[in-house]
Amino acid sequence: MARVFAILRALAQAFRRDQKSFQSVAGNNFFLVSAFLLQEAGGFLFLIMGLVLLFPLSTDPLRKIPASRLALWPLEKREHWVLRAVSPWINPVSWMVVALAVWAARGKITPGLWALGAGLFAAGFLLSDLRIFSTQSLWRLVPNFPGPLNQLIRKNLREMLSTLDFYCALILSLLVLVYRLLGPPLPPEAFLAITVLVVLALSSYAQCLFGLDGAGGLGRYRLLPLGGWQILAAKDAAFLLVAIPLTLPLSPLAGTGAAMVALALGHEPTVHLPRAQTRWRFSTGAAMVFGLVQAALMAMAASGIFFSSPLVLLVCVAAWLISLWHYGREMDRAPIV
Repeated sequence: MARVFAILRALAQAFRRDQKSFQSVAGNNFFLVSAFLLQEAGGFLFLIMGLVLLFPLSTDPLRKIPASRLALWPLEKREHWVLRAVSPWINPVSWMVVALAVWAARGKITPGLWALGAGLFAAGFLLSDLRIFSTQSLWRLVPNFPGPLNQLIRKNLREMLSTLDFYCALILSLLVLVYRLLGPPLPPEAFLAITVLVVLALSSYAQCLFGLDGAGGLGRYRLLPLGGWQILAAKDAAFLLVAIPLTLPLSPLAGTGAAMVALALGHEPTVHLPRAQTRWRFSTGAAMVFGLVQAALMAMAASGIFFSSPLVLLVCVAAWLISLWHYGREMDRAPIV
């Protein structure tokens, strides 16, 4: 059993290191606005973030060991069974589900709430082992786009779809779509507010467009026969291809303007303050003040389009084009590293 305990200790250390990456949520615009501006009114948004976080938190710890390597280790069949039975308890979420069960038995929470938490945990645990949900097969569904930037846009889309920001925005958009189909009518202003929240959920990613490209990503881009503005345009195209469809059930013109403003402001930290990001985590913005300013200007742009005139969208497009041209030149001038 010494071999099993050694593997479990290594898994526990790897799991603790991995969970530290979830601290990225503290630098996310969606969290910052919910915590500092919405406060108690942002409780529902925290619930959505918690739901999105639950799935990567509840993955099987044995997934950290490549199957080919695990098969080569000199473990007996009994040791494999022990490893399979004990490894889930390395995950703190397993203990949280047990705690919920105890509280449900004491009548402190409803059995339905405990069943919901246990079901979501089991879903995240089991789906992580199903090959049908492997990202390699899903990424092949990303369509092709016309023009020389096709493969860059497809790669950037795959990167954006591997962030928790996207799934947070997706849940918000789907909830509103279902409500519009089944619920009583809402005032138009409500859709504007939710539109801003949907784009806000994506806005931190606009501050770190090269964050998932790995070490030396910017240097590799500079070796391509493309201008800096074209590289940024491929990143922006992927962002808009996600943001605009998500705002279609809401206020698409206001959502497009807010997305343009998010990109126009996000180019500065993207180019001058590149920060590495982790897949299947929330994106971390450049700074709290910058994130709040970005959120405020996005809200102003969306409100101007919604309440004043759709022509305000032209101002947002112009600001995005100027930012794209300026920071594209900054990329061209920067030394290759």
